[in-house]
Amino acid sequence: MSSIPSFTGDASPYGGGDPYADYRTADFPFTQYADLADRRLGAGVIAANDEFFAERENLLKPEAAEFDPEHFGHKGKIMDGWETRRRRGVSAQQPHPTEDDHDWALVRLGAPGVVRGIVVDTAHFRGNYPQAVSVEAASVAGSPSPEELLADDVKWTTLVPRTAVGGHAANGFAVDVEQRFTHLRVNQHPDGGIARLRVHGEVAPDPAWLGVLGTFDLAALENGGRVEDASDRFYSPATNTIQPGRSRKMDDGWETRRRRDKGNDWIRYGLVAESEIRAVEIDTAYLKGNSAGWAALSVAAEGSEEWTEILPRTRLQPDTNHRFVLDTPAVGSRVRIDIYPDGGISRLRLFGSLTEAGTARLTARHQELGG
Repeated sequence: MSSIPSFTGDASPYGGGDPYADYRTADFPFTQYADLADRRLGAGVIAANDEFFAERENLLKPEAAEFDPEHFGHKGKIMDGWETRRRRGVSAQQPHPTEDDHDWALVRLGAPGVVRGIVVDTAHFRGNYPQAVSVEAASVAGSPSPEELLADDVKWTTLVPRTAVGGHAANGFAVDVEQRFTHLRVNQHPDGGIARLRVHGEVAPDPAWLGVLGTFDLAALENGGRVEDASDRFYSPATNTIQPGRSRKMDDGWETRRRRDKGNDWIRYGLVAESEIRAVEIDTAYLKGNSAGWAALSVAAEGSEEWTEILPRTRLQPDTNHRFVLDTPAVGSRVRIDIYPDGGISRLRLFGSLTEAGTARLTARHQELGG
């Protein structure tokens, strides 16, 4: 585990103008992975030992933290994050907190998975951020209560050891623990505020659950689907197309810049495992004057670049959910959608089931990760 790069120390007091003008951040190598703590997947901050100044739920808001210098309440400055009160010692002779004193929050991941990187964002916490943070993870089946998670028999694995962080900064940490986790414990030492938490990783679904479902969405992020690559991410990320539910606004889908050449845009997906695809939905919800004009689908085997067309180039309508039943089930573990010439789609759904080989591979992987 390493910090890439690291930020420490206070940021300058807010001096007016754009509050993000002096924000410290970097491009982290793990952000291509999905956010396992995304509220859209069902993530939640289920408990915290203290949230005196700002509630724990703010940690997982999807949008960037906001700052209003005039926003105060009865408890003080209202911050868009999770902020605890100032810790104190036990007496006038010992006024400072001990080395072990810290605050904590329990986070349920929206989808169990392998964590590849974590961002602890202290945006707008310039002089009231924690001195250091640490993050632990556990794998607990079912829907455990906070009390059950904090029981002595729960094994916690350190993902981020106690590490100094900076104020008003995106503090990124790469993680190399090859295990499947369901919950995190975020610690701030000794106290302070964190604006946002992002947990980037790979979804590791339970093969027993998918087996019971039978037919399900093979590309869905929550089921283990992923975006491998995309030709363009100018307006919005391609991963939006496999998020749960229907899009609720234009930027909740995938939209490319306007092409000025004769090419076309595309997304490549990795399915949960080798699968048999029987039906397709291509949704252009909320994309009206900017939806894709046409779309085609192709399938390939794992690691192969030999693509076989399963849905020929087909006209799409704006703000419409298009449904297609394939004449012959298509078998593969990778799918490519080509849109012509540019524009966007909001969701792609690929309905079917795992093949025998796909089930075997997913089960073996689940066991490797401690599932």
